[in-house]
Amino acid sequence: MTDTGKRLVEELDEQGVEYVFGYPGGRAIEILDHVPDADVEMVRPRDEREASVMAEMHGRLTGNPGVLAGQGPWIGSLGAIGQMEGKLASSPMVVITEASERGDYSTLAPYQQARGDYGGLDLPSALDAYTKENWFPRSPTETVRSLQLAFKHATAGRPGPTAVILDGDAVTEEMPDDPIPPVWDGHDQVQNWDSRPAREDVQTAIAALSEADRPVIVAGNGVHAADAYDQLATVAEATDAVVTTSYLGKSTFPETHELAAGVIGSFGHEGANQVVSEADVLLVVGCRMNPMDTNWQSPEFIRPDEQTIIHADIDTRNAGWVYPADVALIGDAAHSLDDLAANLPESTGNNWARDRAAAAQESFYAPKCESDASPIKPQRAVKEIEAVVDSETIVTADSGNNRFWLLNYLQTPGTGTYYGSGGVGAMGWATPAAVSAAITTEKDIIAVAGDGGFTMTMTSVETAVENDVAPTFVVLNDTSLGMVRQMQHEDGDIAGVEFHDTDFVKAAEAFGAEATRAVTPAELADALADGTSADVPFVIDVRIDRDEEMVESLQSSFYKEVGGLHE
Repeated sequence: MTDTGKRLVEELDEQGVEYVFGYPGGRAIEILDHVPDADVEMVRPRDEREASVMAEMHGRLTGNPGVLAGQGPWIGSLGAIGQMEGKLASSPMVVITEASERGDYSTLAPYQQARGDYGGLDLPSALDAYTKENWFPRSPTETVRSLQLAFKHATAGRPGPTAVILDGDAVTEEMPDDPIPPVWDGHDQVQNWDSRPAREDVQTAIAALSEADRPVIVAGNGVHAADAYDQLATVAEATDAVVTTSYLGKSTFPETHELAAGVIGSFGHEGANQVVSEADVLLVVGCRMNPMDTNWQSPEFIRPDEQTIIHADIDTRNAGWVYPADVALIGDAAHSLDDLAANLPESTGNNWARDRAAAAQESFYAPKCESDASPIKPQRAVKEIEAVVDSETIVTADSGNNRFWLLNYLQTPGTGTYYGSGGVGAMGWATPAAVSAAITTEKDIIAVAGDGGFTMTMTSVETAVENDVAPTFVVLNDTSLGMVRQMQHEDGDIAGVEFHDTDFVKAAEAFGAEATRAVTPAELADALADGTSADVPFVIDVRIDRDEEMVESLQSSFYKEVGGLHE
């Protein structure tokens, strides 16, 4: 007989798990009690929200499930943030949580019990909302098998979060040595096979691309998930296709490449949006085409009756979901692009793409990018950030105005250099995501958030200190909830948009980080140089011009045409 908690941790080792992100509590302790004796390392931030984002980011970066562990009521509430982002951003995660059940007391005026019995919380129903699959095993054998299945389903097809809910005797009883039904070897049980598109669909797509005069690729987050960067570049160069990306697809293709046109969407690059509207053939790869990407389906943006649409996606339900597709390539993005590249005729090409992409790249610049004004123009702040970003740097972007300034003016120099909370778009994502990226990789990490989003999760700075990693945290500070404040028709007509002027320098230093304030572009440049070379976390409180209107500056002409979201 084997201790079930110990057997579960052995399964984590079998699955190659490096880190468990979580917070001790409830029945999760039955597992965490064995982690110090395993090869798995525990990363414990200050709460379950930060842990959930760290697990999600780990899964997004590595393609292997990020593991989140903790007590059920809090994993199902605070920890929902990372799980929701993971579901919509296709990040593989395995959540190990518990129902806080104690013996036979679940039906007696429950306190923290979360089995869904009368009077208690219904954790399984909560997890149904933002996981691909979840299991509620009632025996040690079921518990171990459920954990194996959680790893399998997290990466099967379109990646996403899965969960196992530990319960009472199912984790405290010992695991039988000869269980019935049998529990197979974890490596053998947890295997997935990549799908690839049908040959006839590939041939149809190749015929369309070969005949195109103005081919355009829209690369989405599926290219990140499949690590299909090289394949995307091969197809783009073989077809002379201009490459645009969705927001989540930003940095799937270097934006400095001569075929890159930028990011499409409501607050994307005008040049990229115009390129898509001019295309005669669109190859959409790993992108669902959500309303923000499609300018809320502006009738002049994408026109299925005039344009040939090839939609490559891991999930057949996504292909042709928003716009009717002429042909779908159903399979892993890397395989779909490989099959296209292998079968394209050598004569494919056009005289349109490079000049058109060069013109589109002008959208990465605005005159205010060179402004020396103080407070600092956000356009200039982003260009100062861009100056320290190379192909071995990762930028994490929060939600709100800050991410749209970054989207437009940060021209990424390499693949996998930019990630944002564009799945569910939660504020507070960028800071813990940066800590996770620093723990997961050996790259330089720069997190960018507004003062609102940074304050939500700034205790992650302490987690960076504790884990001996050194991200640079850039706070674009306008002492307000800037995006909402700028929706006001006159000052004060929306409640709750102004913030106290927090001293982030003192706060960061209290956590053990270094910090400084920048109120001029020159001070910001110096601070970024200091931050990216520091061997401890470094926080930069950047005072930006709060009157610089994001929507007025950045909304696309197509978005404006349909009235804008806030009309």
